[in-house]
Amino acid sequence: MRFEILKFADEWGPEKVLHVYDPEVGMKGVLVIDNTTLGPGKGGIRMLPTVTAEEIFHLARTMTWKCALAELPFGGAKSGILADPKKISREKKMEIIRAFSRALKPVCPKLYVAAPDINTGEEEMAVFAKENGSMKACTGKPFYMCVKPGVKCGIPHEYGSTAVGVVQATFTAANYAGLDIEGATAAVEGFGNVGSYAVEYLTQIDVKVVAVSDSKGVIYNPKGLEYERLSKIKKETRSVVNYTPGKVLGNEEIFALPVDIVIPAALPNVITEDNVKNVKAKMVVEAANIPVRPEIEEVLRKRGVLVVPDILANAGGVISSYAEYRGYNPKQMLKLVQRKIRRNTLTVLEYAEEKNIGLRDAAVNIAKERIRKAHQVKRK
Repeated sequence: MRFEILKFADEWGPEKVLHVYDPEVGMKGVLVIDNTTLGPGKGGIRMLPTVTAEEIFHLARTMTWKCALAELPFGGAKSGILADPKKISREKKMEIIRAFSRALKPVCPKLYVAAPDINTGEEEMAVFAKENGSMKACTGKPFYMCVKPGVKCGIPHEYGSTAVGVVQATFTAANYAGLDIEGATAAVEGFGNVGSYAVEYLTQIDVKVVAVSDSKGVIYNPKGLEYERLSKIKKETRSVVNYTPGKVLGNEEIFALPVDIVIPAALPNVITEDNVKNVKAKMVVEAANIPVRPEIEEVLRKRGVLVVPDILANAGGVISSYAEYRGYNPKQMLKLVQRKIRRNTLTVLEYAEEKNIGLRDAAVNIAKERIRKAHQVKRK
């Protein structure tokens, strides 16, 4: 696993790759701290039976760019635990989280600040922070957890910070590109923690959401979907496809619909070389992580489709983490997300236009420039 990472090493990192193991508990994990020029590495803990060091490295590098682009005093990091939560008890899972927290204590929170990711959430973060002994060890903690008596520090996902950022990026990019957002049509892939809030917030700015998907399929109504009823149907029947009136489509068909905006908000690698030719949207806004690979983004760009990359569009989550880290309340957090996403989206759009490059290249270039500048200041 060590050589997996070394072949990717470059001027940006990784700075540290830690493999940890607790034979008594059966915990196996990896932490990649990619770059700490701007501050401690920030990144979530995912728990999967397929975790690899290479995967964690790529995610850590994405966090390096995302935090720099969002102008946060965080570097990039990511961690993973090799385990299948479906095959262990809740008690065993928490025991593994505690063991992982103990193993990372020498570098956390000084060099690494954790967060929820796949198969970890608020309660796992509560356990992680308590075992570490510092509330700065992670973000994404429950609202009831306190830095000191009477001061609440957790910001729960119910505030939909990632989706707030996605909608701000959508609104800003649409205005810049001359697309009238009021009355524009949108299709949202996924109706989970990000997608459901994206649908709600889009409707609040008068975007007509005509299609939404989940694991069972797509519900499509060109006249628009009502968020409240859609949310109720999803909760009661466990799928959006039971919404009426509407036409049920296959999952991949959502990317071929005649809409203005497509928002992939769930799975990675959903617009590919096989279906990119079917995309009719004027904008693709990446709410999920890596829903479109860079080479496919370039295909879309050359066709005149404006692609807002994940490291820009979904940065509301890590901005919210910073707000929690600083002890902000939810209202302060939401204002910070809106302000930063609007400003950075405009900065990236202007840079891309000036250099005649795609938004991802523009975003990464800006992130690199900010890290280089910070590094030079540190050396003086």
